[in-house]
Amino acid sequence: MVRKPAGILSQGDHTGDPNLLDMGKSYIKDKYNKPGEVFLGLVQRLDRPVSGVMVFARTSKAAARLSEQIRNRTIQKQYWALAEGQLPASGQLEHHLAKRQSKSRIVEPPQGQHAKLSYKCINFNNNISWLEIQLHTGRHHQIRVQFAHIGHALIGDYKYGSRKPYPNRSFALHAQSLTFIHPTTQETLTFQADPDPHWFTVFGK
Repeated sequence: MVRKPAGILSQGDHTGDPNLLDMGKSYIKDKYNKPGEVFLGLVQRLDRPVSGVMVFARTSKAAARLSEQIRNRTIQKQYWALAEGQLPASGQLEHHLAKRQSKSRIVEPPQGQHAKLSYKCINFNNNISWLEIQLHTGRHHQIRVQFAHIGHALIGDYKYGSRKPYPNRSFALHAQSLTFIHPTTQETLTFQADPDPHWFTVFGK
């Protein structure tokens, strides 16, 4: 498990900027003095502006088993978000989403893909709702699009209509915990990570 800071890529892209996958391979190579190419499986990704928990696989068999858990939706992902305005104490959002180029949008069924999440508001301050979110589906920009659609864009998410700034050219979405079954021992594991320090400054606590 690693904690991804906002602004760092999960894996390499055309920019050539530093990314967690290559960093992890270098760390393993140095720590265990491994010769040649090091295997590290990228099981799940977080968008560049998103911080939080990520898991990598040390073997191809582990990568396959973890990927199967993701396909079967047995891996539990919990996110935190700071959204504009005050939301109800809890709720569910259910829409159909369609991706077009680098954005997604809400469409009428049967178009697009079904998208569902549930949330609860764990705090409210400074006209910002601190949300705990459980994803029931994993669609492109799902959390961002669904909350923006109901008038509560995530802080700093200018692409989907936010009017409030967030530091480091990122926005207030954080993968707070990840629960999965260990691919070898079959033990249920949960990893958690705190958001970047400026999260608390923006929220006002």
